[in-house]
Amino acid sequence: MYLVIDTSTRHGAVGLWRDGALAQRLTWASPHNHTSELMPAVEAVLESAGAAPSDIRGIAVAHGPGGFSALRAGLGVAKGLAFALSVPAVGVSTLEATAYPHRDAGYPVCAVIEAGRELVAWARFASTDGGWARRKPDRVTPLDRLLAAAGRHTLFCGEGAVVHADALREAMGRRAHFAADDAPADRLAGVAELGARLLDRGEGTSPGDVQPHYGRPPTITRAKPPKAPRKGPGARTRQER
Repeated sequence: MYLVIDTSTRHGAVGLWRDGALAQRLTWASPHNHTSELMPAVEAVLESAGAAPSDIRGIAVAHGPGGFSALRAGLGVAKGLAFALSVPAVGVSTLEATAYPHRDAGYPVCAVIEAGRELVAWARFASTDGGWARRKPDRVTPLDRLLAAAGRHTLFCGEGAVVHADALREAMGRRAHFAADDAPADRLAGVAELGARLLDRGEGTSPGDVQPHYGRPPTITRAKPPKAPRKGPGARTRQER
């Protein structure tokens, strides 16, 4: 049984992957409280499944792009539990997990989520004869960069696709298609299936190796350097004051 965690955005989700399916899941809207709400959610899905923490054999967690505080909350819990239980952990791209449930859409899939500061995180994927392939790397750009890259028929999914649907339709017309059912639980299913595949292949890593992929630097203002002491006739030393 694998524990699955996604706190990439304002919607949190946890679930249990067992016997090749997402057996239990819980989603909630959490604009600011992932840190305080995540562990109770984990405990709730374990209790619902009649399972104990010791039944967990691996942990899959969405590692971004996403909100800074939100990602840190999910990764912190995932890594802490993995260390405590001595089980492997894997990180999964939030954008790939968003797109993966729509892999049979018949079009290339572009996952879009809000990234703050009037930016969007996005990436393109497509089903191929060999399976599932990434067409564009995870990017965090202004919306107009995504619109400029719009080309052939594409299925858009993710919370950002909902927010910017009008702009995408205006840029692409009938070439823009949208996922009909695009809930946070769908992204959790993507994290679960992609993560379980890695864990089943023995590709889980030490929890310390699972790192966040923010996609852009944090919004932190650097401290200003101290001003140089005044020089010249008007300057006075401390002893002279």
